[in-house]
Amino acid sequence: MNDQTTAASNDNMLIKGCIRGKRTAQKELYDKYARKMFGICLRYSKDYHHAEDLLQEGFVKVYRNIGKFRGDGSFEGWLRRIFVNTAIEHFRKATHLYPINEVVHHPVNVISSGVMEHLAEEDLLALIQQLSPGYRTVFNLYAIEGYSHKEVAEMLGITEGTSKSQLARARYILQKAVLKHHEVKYEAIAQTT
Repeated sequence: MNDQTTAASNDNMLIKGCIRGKRTAQKELYDKYARKMFGICLRYSKDYHHAEDLLQEGFVKVYRNIGKFRGDGSFEGWLRRIFVNTAIEHFRKATHLYPINEVVHHPVNVISSGVMEHLAEEDLLALIQQLSPGYRTVFNLYAIEGYSHKEVAEMLGITEGTSKSQLARARYILQKAVLKHHEVKYEAIAQTT
């Protein structure tokens, strides 16, 4: 029995326990996947506390809907969709506060295609969290989750053109922030030597 088969078998036992409402199964499921799902929540959140709220809400949805998992794909993939959809729901509720506006297409110059390769994961996450909610959501859905602009547009109720321009602007802002981050880092190193 390989590792994937063993993991799927363990997941099936946890799923059955959660369907029966067993608290121990719910806790095991939470303990097994909370860290990965929290990473997703952090990417879509403005801060740590908002990510915690998304995590809790996501797990409530998981427990309520776990009986609907048909086993067509991986269980972890099913969980990811729930957490991404939970984040999108929060974004939609907040769009009256942070609307995504149609943007006239302006070319955005890419600073350097490899500029983000030398950044620690935590630093990149902090920079993503500083993006406006619209830029952050489009960036996550397209660049990290792998949705097409058409799918992003449908999920967020915007046009494909807006999705493309929001992504281009998010990338530009992130690249500028990364360059600034490196300048500060190198200035600090230079001052200590």
